[in-house]
Amino acid sequence: MHGGRSRPSLGERAADSGVGPPPAPDPPRPPPRTAAAGRHCWVHAPPGGDGTVPGLLVEWRQHSGGWQGRVAYAVPGPHGAVLVEAWFPAGSLEQR
Repeated sequence: MHGGRSRPSLGERAADSGVGPPPAPDPPRPPPRTAAAGRHCWVHAPPGGDGTVPGLLVEWRQHSGGWQGRVAYAVPGPHGAVLVEAWFPAGSLEQR
């Protein structure tokens, strides 16, 4: 008998079945990073830039819509190049 009961509880029967809970999902991971410092990349269609511009990928973060990369890139300004730093969706970035 089990604690004054004539039959095992549902929890006891589940434990005795040998079937465990489903495995926990793997935590999300950022895209692979091979360098400790920044990494060169192409930025597709950045604001203020024409087409695709070279950039420096500084870091990754996970956002509600997926992964984003923080990128520094230069665009032409009225008095020369202007350095811009912005977050872009991973799909807008390409390894160089």
